[in-house]
Amino acid sequence: MKKRFAAFTALVLAGAMFAGCSGGAGKPQQQGEAQQPTAKKEGNGITIAVNANFVTLDPHNAADTLSISGYRTMYQGLLGFDQDMKVVPVLAESYEVSPDAKVYTFKLKENIKFHDGTPFNAEAVKVNLDRVKNKDNNLKMARSFAAVEKTEVVDAKTVKITLSQPYSAMLNKLAMLMIISPQALEKYGKDIGQHPVGTGPFKYKEWVQGDRMTIEKNADYWEKGLPKVDTITFKPVPENGSRVAMLKTGEADFVYPLPTEQVEQVNGKNGVVVDKTPSTIARYITMNMTKKPFDDVRVRQAINYAINKDAYIKVVKSGFAEKLDSTMSSKTQFYAKQTPYDGSVEKAKALLKEAGLENGFKAEIWGSSDSETVKGMQFVQQQLAAVGITLDVKPMEEGTLSNEINSAKTPQESKVQMWYVSWSPSSADADAATRPLFASEMFPPNGANTAYYKNDKVDELIAKANKLSNADEQKAVYADVQAQIYKDAPWVFLAVDQIVSGKKNYLEGVKVYPDGSINVREAEIKK
Repeated sequence: MKKRFAAFTALVLAGAMFAGCSGGAGKPQQQGEAQQPTAKKEGNGITIAVNANFVTLDPHNAADTLSISGYRTMYQGLLGFDQDMKVVPVLAESYEVSPDAKVYTFKLKENIKFHDGTPFNAEAVKVNLDRVKNKDNNLKMARSFAAVEKTEVVDAKTVKITLSQPYSAMLNKLAMLMIISPQALEKYGKDIGQHPVGTGPFKYKEWVQGDRMTIEKNADYWEKGLPKVDTITFKPVPENGSRVAMLKTGEADFVYPLPTEQVEQVNGKNGVVVDKTPSTIARYITMNMTKKPFDDVRVRQAINYAINKDAYIKVVKSGFAEKLDSTMSSKTQFYAKQTPYDGSVEKAKALLKEAGLENGFKAEIWGSSDSETVKGMQFVQQQLAAVGITLDVKPMEEGTLSNEINSAKTPQESKVQMWYVSWSPSSADADAATRPLFASEMFPPNGANTAYYKNDKVDELIAKANKLSNADEQKAVYADVQAQIYKDAPWVFLAVDQIVSGKKNYLEGVKVYPDGSINVREAEIKK
C-alpha cells in the first residue's frame, strides 16, 4: 500500500539484517543513548508527530499507512503481525486450514469485550466479514476478500470461513481485517470512521481534523500489563523542521518520519535517539498510461533513464535508501531483481526523439504537501528539465489528494498525469505488492493502479499466483510478473526507503514496522 495507501504492506523479513545506508550518509552515533542523561518527562501521556493527516479510522476502508497506524491502536483482528511482519494469532486462539485450502476454521479467545462492552465472539467476526463483502458498502478492503464465499458461526467461539477457490494470501489478509463492535456498526453505520470501537489496548478519545487524534488507555484491556501509558496524541506536522523542533523541545516524544538530512544533527542531543528500520516501502512515480504521451512505452522508459537514482538517493533521501530495482522492495516476498534504468540523459533523449518528442513536452506531477515529498518532486522536475520535459509541481493535502485520485470512476475521467507516491504491502504478502498496483481490475476507485496499467499477460499471471500453494511455483510466477512490468515501465522506479524515526530516550516500545506503520501497543515511559 502506498505509504499512504497501504497501502497496506508481502514480506519475508525473519532474520533480516539492517542494510547500511547508501550514498555516503553518516551513521547515527551508536552510543548516542548511553552517552546522554535520560530526558525528563512529566505525566504518562505521549505525543507522536507525523507528516500527514489521517484519512479515516474505518479499518475496512483505509488505504493509507498512517490511517492503518491510527486504527490499529484501537482495533485488533483474528490475526496480526509481529515486528518482522510475520502473521501471529491475536483474537484467535488457533486455526485450521482444510486440505483443499478452501476452509479456514478459527477458535476464538474468550472473555474479550469491545470498548463499548459488547462481547467479542464468532458472530462479531461474521458481521465484520459480511460488512466487507457487501457490495453496497463499497469498502476498499472488499477486494482482499473477493474469494470469501461465506462466513459461518459454528458456535460462540468458533467461526468457519469458506473460500470459492484457494487464495494463497488469505491469512495475511485476515491479519489486516480489524474487528469492529457490531453494536457500534449498528449505531454509527457509515460514520464508524469517526467513532472507532474495537478490542485494542487504547480507545478513541477525540479526532480534531488537521490538529490531533487522541486515544486513551483501555482500562479493561484483555492482555495483562498493557497498556502502560494513559494517552497517545498523534499530531500531523507536514513541515520537516517543525517536527524536529518538537522532538528537541519535548513537545513530541516520537517523530516519524525523521528528516534524513537532520539525523546527524539531532542524534544523541537533547535526549534524542534515532532508530532505523529496513523497509518494504517502494517509492515511485506513476505515469497515467491512458494520457498522452505516457501511453508510449518509449516515453515512460525515457523518463526512467532521465532521472539519476543515485543523485535522488543522495539529495532527497540523504543516503537513507536503496535503488528500486524491481516493482517491490528486496525485503518483499518473491522479489526478483531487474536491471535498473540507470541515469542516462543520452538514452532518455534518444527514446524521446524516437517517440517524436525530441523537443520535450509539458506535464504535471501530483504529491502530498509534506516537506520531503515536495523536495522529491522538485528534484524530479529539475532532472526532467535536462531532457526538455517541463513539470508543473502540484502538492496537495492528503485528503484532497486522495479524493482527486479516487473520484474518477473511469480512466477517461482521471486527471492525474504523474503521481509521486510510495507503497508498502501492509498485509505482508506478495499479492499486496502486486495486484492492487498492476492488475487492470484495480483502476481507481477499486484499487491503487493509478498508472492505469493494463497487460493481459500480467493479469493472468497475478491470478495464477494467487491460486498456487507451492512457494517455489509462486516465486517463478512473480518473477515473470516483475520482469514484464519493469519492462513496460508504468512507474518511474525511484528507491526503497529506509525508515528513520526519532524518539526521546525515556520512551520505549514505540516502533515503526517495515511497512511504515507505527506500533504503540507496548509504549512505555521510563521514569
